[in-house]
This record gives sequence, structure tokens and C-alpha cells, in this order.
Amino acid sequence: MHRALTATAGEIPLNSADFIARELARQGVRHVFGVGGANIEDLFAAVQRRRPSMRMVLGKHEHAAGTAADAYARLGGGLGVVFVTSGGGAMNLVHALAEARASRVPVLAIVGEPPTELQGQGAFQDTSGRDDTVDAAKVFGAVALSCSRVERPADVPRLLAEAIAIARGPRSGPAVLLIAKDRQCAAWPQSDPTTNVVPVSPMPLAPDVEAVRRGARMLDTRPVVIIAGDGVGRAGAGDELARIAQALDARVAVTPDGRDAFDNHVSRFLGVSGAMGHSAVERALSDAAACLLVGTRMPILARNGVEARLRELPLVSVGFDAPYVTSSRACHLGGDLRENLRGLLAQLITRGETDRHAGSMWPTETPGPTDTWESPAILAAIERALPEESVVIVDAGNTGAQAIHHLRAPRGGRWVVAMGMAGMGYSFGAAVGAALATGRRCTVLAGDGAFFMHGLDIHTAIEHALPITYVIWNNRAHGMCLVRERLLMGAESGYNTFRPSRLGAGLAVMFPGLAACDCATPEELERALREAAASDGPAVIGIDVPSVEVPPFAAFREALANVRVGEEATEGRP
Repeated sequence: MHRALTATAGEIPLNSADFIARELARQGVRHVFGVGGANIEDLFAAVQRRRPSMRMVLGKHEHAAGTAADAYARLGGGLGVVFVTSGGGAMNLVHALAEARASRVPVLAIVGEPPTELQGQGAFQDTSGRDDTVDAAKVFGAVALSCSRVERPADVPRLLAEAIAIARGPRSGPAVLLIAKDRQCAAWPQSDPTTNVVPVSPMPLAPDVEAVRRGARMLDTRPVVIIAGDGVGRAGAGDELARIAQALDARVAVTPDGRDAFDNHVSRFLGVSGAMGHSAVERALSDAAACLLVGTRMPILARNGVEARLRELPLVSVGFDAPYVTSSRACHLGGDLRENLRGLLAQLITRGETDRHAGSMWPTETPGPTDTWESPAILAAIERALPEESVVIVDAGNTGAQAIHHLRAPRGGRWVVAMGMAGMGYSFGAAVGAALATGRRCTVLAGDGAFFMHGLDIHTAIEHALPITYVIWNNRAHGMCLVRERLLMGAESGYNTFRPSRLGAGLAVMFPGLAACDCATPEELERALREAAASDGPAVIGIDVPSVEVPPFAAFREALANVRVGEEATEGRP
């Protein structure tokens, strides 16, 4: 499909940069993230001219700007946009776009380049690929779904429209547009025949009616276990999933990045599947007669420990892409997730399914009480203080593994874990985009190692007075790496630990007026969390954890078991 561009005399763009800003506004973009520089400043200015309906949000690092755009799209349901300059600015964006591609997040990145007459002539930050310079088109072409370079100002409307269509298409992901400074400033010739058509993203694939019927028949047997992923929340299909669970009288597990796919507080909820998950999921699948996968491809961290059983079961999956695990009795419902769930629900209701045995199959695992100042107690305090309908953003590493295992998503809230690249530090930029997309209080759970990578984007939250609570585990180490050393390598090399710091107290001095503190007891933590939730702006809470804990990770559990077996064998020797 195509639509013609229309413009009244009063809204004719002055140049290509203004045209781009206008088209982004038409796409519903209200915030654009980025880091400035000479070769992108004209686009920054074009967006700022549209205040207050559209604003530039200046990040402190291109990675953080990219993850902000990523989370803005994940939680806002639209397009995330990031502007960066050439050279190091462009290269700093690569990791964020790699995450967006791996996680199918629609992000448009516009990268400025030096003026064309200076490219290949020793231009500063030259990424044109001329005269043996770095070629940004090849770099981003390997990372994004598409990368185009503007060769003529008249090509801007077509290339921009194509990039947006690709980013927002059924197989969504990042698209990159490279545009030199002189082409940003060039007048847009509306008389040019290439500027009067803009392609529109194709409609989502309609459900295959016969496949839906076949899937419903496969779910006839009982009991059924559902495993839901982050695709449910991103499609806004939580209600449909809950109704299917009721119609099937099924128990529901979630993937590590899909905690918000299903209500964590009801009796049907089993917990998390995979490497950081709960044994209740494995027990339920061992007794199940069929399994329904919704909104997840079941990557290794989601299927670890349950893959063999999934291959044995009748397996129905719903989502754009087929799962990584399958069985000889599999049925995949591709296309639009929400419409497929509605079609499946209609078939189940037609076949006379009712909620006959709710709550009667398996008990849900719940952690026991503890007075120790360790992650289970810390996360229990956090859970008690989380506002309903708030957003939780979990970083990678030890902290992430603990949170995925122990922390239930708030009722009606959202849950974000960047599992695509699983890069430490994602949460600090992402929280900015999440807060602007939702207007809700966002709680970041991260380790001190992640903070030292990208934590100073807290400054962006301060500048915009965003409702973000940063909770930082301060264990003076890259904890996951240190545990791997100790358990899997049988030694500690010493390079994964570092000197102590007081993050809350330090940031309070660094940013006057910021609500920041350090906590050493559950009571102090819960009080600080409630005070932060009652405020309008950002807050930082440092948690002084006395030691590096072994997280609930499958490989570590196995290693610990082997250590215990070895100790017992040694004790039995003469």
C-alpha cells in the first residue's frame, strides 16, 4: 500500500531535516533520543522547533540513547527514534541496535555524516567508507534490518518511508538512515517525482483458520501448561491469554523476559521457565498432556531444563516466528499474535471448554520468609513497595538472575529484560524511554558493575524529572563473572572484584537535590522505596550487599551439587 504525501502552504518543510521531523511527528513520535554533534545538529534543531509536541531527549552516551529508544518502542507500542553523529557516536550505537534486532524492537536510527565534499578527504569522524575510512553502511548493514545512505536530497522521503516501514513491519527491528550534513540542510524539492509517495507497512498476517482449529484440537487433552513470553505484553494480549488459560484450565509459566505476560499473583501461575526458573514449571510439564507457547521463541535461557519434555509433548505455538524447540506433534500459528489468540479462544469456547478445575493441579512455589540481608529478602521488600501498574526494568548479571527468579511483576505493570544481547547497563537508558512512553513510575534493578558501565544516564532522568527509582546492588564485583570463576573454573583470579563505593551517598553529592541514599536493612530499603514511589522525580537507592551471592542459575546449581558430592566423597575416605 502507498499513500500520497500532502502538504499545505503553511507546513512546507524548509529543508530535509525539517521534513524528517514532520514525518516523525506524523508517525506519532513525541520524543526523539540522541547525543548531539556537528553532523547531526540540524536534525536536533528541526525536532526542537516542534516543541512542545515533540522533543529531543539528550542522552549522556549513544548506547543509552539507543536503549531509551528501544524501551520507548517496547512499552509505547510505536516507533523508537534515535539520532547520533558520525564517528565514535555512530559506533557507540551498535550494541543498542543489536539488542533491538535480536528482540524485534522497531527502532529508527538516523546517523549524521560529514559534508559530502569532505568525505574521503580527511573529514573529522568520517564514516563514509571513502578512501579506506570506516563504512557505516557496512557496519549497520550487519546489525540492522536495513541501512540506507541518502545520496540525493530528493531521495529523503522515499528512504525515510522505507526505513519506517521496515522497522514497523511484521518482522520489526532497527532500520538505519545515513545522511550527510549538507543533505540535511538541503531544500526539499517537492516537485521531484520521487517525493510524492510513501510506502505504508503491510498489515499483520491474518490467522490461518485451519491451523487455529488444528491447534485447538491438540489442546483438547488435559492438563495443559502454557508458557508465555514478552510478546504477550508487547501485543497487549494479556486479557486474551488469561481467558485462554481459564478456558483450558491451564497453569501458566512465563519466560525470563515475560514476567508481565500473566498475573504473577494468582493460583494458576507456576513461575519462570528455564535457567533462572522454578522447579514447579518442570514438574507441571512432566505431568502435562500438551503445551501452548505464546509470544516466545523459547531461547536457551527460557527452555533450559525443560527442552526435552517440550519435544515429547503436543506443542502449539503462537507468535510471528516459530519457536526454537519443536516436537513431532507441533502446530505453529504465525501472524498477528492477538488475533490468533482470539481465534483460538473462539474455537475453545465453541468446543464447550469450561473452567472446571481451577487451582486444583499444582501448588505455586513461594519463597519462605528470611531475615538475612540477601537478595530474596531484598527482593521481597522491593515487591511489597512496588506500585501497581508500574514498570520494572531488570539489568543483566547476578542482580538480573535474582530478580527474574524471586520478584513477581506488579499487578497491571510491565516487565522489561533485554534478553536479545543481555548487555549490562541496558536498564539505565531504557528507564528514560520507558518513563516517557508510559508516564508510570519505573524501577530499575541493576548491579554496581552495570552502573559503572552506563549509570550516569541517571543525569538524563534528573534533567527531565522522570519518575524512576534506581535500585543498585553494591557488591563490589562483576558478580556473575566472579561466581563463574569460583564454581566453574575452580579458582578466583581477582580481576572481577573492585574497591568499595557508596553509590547512593556519592550520587547525592554529585547531583544536589537528587533523592539518594544507601540501605543496609530490609526496613530501610522498603521505607526508601515507598518515599521514592510517592515522589514525582528520580531516586537512587544503593544496597550494600556484604558478599557476592550465587544466583539461582541452572549451571551454578549443578556446579554446587557437584561440589557437595565431592565433599561427601572426601569425607568418606579413610
